Amino acid sequence: MIKVLSLLIGWVMDLLFGDPARLPHPIVWFGKTIAFFEHRLNKGPHRQMKGALMTIGLIISVFIVAYLIRHYLFFLPFNIGVIFDSVIIFYCLAGTTLIREVREVFLALDRSLDEGRTQVARIVGRDTSQLSAQEVRTAALETLAENLSDGVIAPLFWFAVLGVPGMLAYKMVNTLDSMIGYKTNRYKDFGCWAAHIDDVANYLPARLTAVLMICTPLHTSSKRGFFMRLSFIRKYGRQHASPNSGYPEAALASILDCRFGGPHYYFGELFYKPFIGQNERELTTQDMKKAVLVNRTAEVIMVVLVALRYMATMLTTT
Repeated sequence: MIKVLSLLIGWVMDLLFGDPARLPHPIVWFGKTIAFFEHRLNKGPHRQMKGALMTIGLIISVFIVAYLIRHYLFFLPFNIGVIFDSVIIFYCLAGTTLIREVREVFLALDRSLDEGRTQVARIVGRDTSQLSAQEVRTAALETLAENLSDGVIAPLFWFAVLGVPGMLAYKMVNTLDSMIGYKTNRYKDFGCWAAHIDDVANYLPARLTAVLMICTPLHTSSKRGFFMRLSFIRKYGRQHASPNSGYPEAALASILDCRFGGPHYYFGELFYKPFIGQNERELTTQDMKKAVLVNRTAEVIMVVLVALRYMATMLTTT
């Protein structure tokens, strides 16, 4: 029951506040730690081995430290352990901040194309300086779908499997991938282990995210039924350059009946992303609002599933 209580408190805190920009954030510390080691290790020979050692070492260290802190805190009075778990869950979930940022992209684009490009650059890694208005909207919605998995469903999945230490370790995996998991000249060797571990950690959560999205009862008027959407996801999800990102993106493309993907510049290099879907229609603010509702509903379903998992465990052990 303690884990269910911590889950609900942490999730409600994320709903109310989003990422606390003015407070110390463990993910920011993760990023600074990765940057510290990357600048010192990503040079000279044996870059792949050095990157692998750094990646595995940081992930294991985060898990062990979190486990030991929890083990100690739960011996203290006043439910300090519950407070710790709740705060960590709050920090690990990014649903509210993600939705807020995507809304801001559409609002900025209503003011001017330049503002839209500037705003979307906050949440995507690609070069946004030459994007059209349609490409700005597409980038924002792709990120909304992909980060529903990375920022909400996957952390909750690993919380269900390995508790708070597993949730924090997953966030380190995800932060490593977002910083060094690129196929550019600088990172293709040093970051390859980070990218592969992230692929493994997100394999099930990404597919679960896609299923949760098409289970939401917000698109019943569409011509596509559940199994047609599932077929769409299988077809297009596996065509994505990433083994995981394509599945939630395909789910949202199916729901909105639109097309995602295409070539983009990352760090000055052109990467081709296969198209997801065929309907090259103009995206609108209404599409964003619908996508946000889908995200929120999938998130609620996942929270309920994780809570039920821990409640069932509690009942079977009593």
